[in-house]
Amino acid sequence: MSKSETENTPLNVRLDKWLWAARFFKTRAIARDMVQSGKVHYNGQRAKPSRTVEHGAMIKVPTGWDIREIRVLGLSDKRLGAALAQALFEEIEESVKKREENQAARKLNAFHSPKPDHRPDKKQRRQIIKFKQQ
Repeated sequence: MSKSETENTPLNVRLDKWLWAARFFKTRAIARDMVQSGKVHYNGQRAKPSRTVEHGAMIKVPTGWDIREIRVLGLSDKRLGAALAQALFEEIEESVKKREENQAARKLNAFHSPKPDHRPDKKQRRQIIKFKQQ
């Protein structure tokens, strides 16, 4: 590392600020709320938003329907572009496999229980009621 890179790298970064900078959450307030509610785990334990992040730490972060398990590779307290933000962490292989399995299961479930395109109109509702009363 050059001297300028070490000067720009912060030594102490709060967990909520790091999650925001790594683009897991849109705002820092949302990141703080997720950490406070216990949905984010730092090294397998609940943490406070003020917890300092260290290199090599393991963090579990909920994203949508899944939970991503990541390892911290870099520190930043500023929100970076998406390509630079992805360099701050790496997702564990087991986490990637589990997310892909869950995604495939959700696709199969959607295939077996299709949702209608629209609500039934008056005539269709009458037919449904008539069918239920048989």
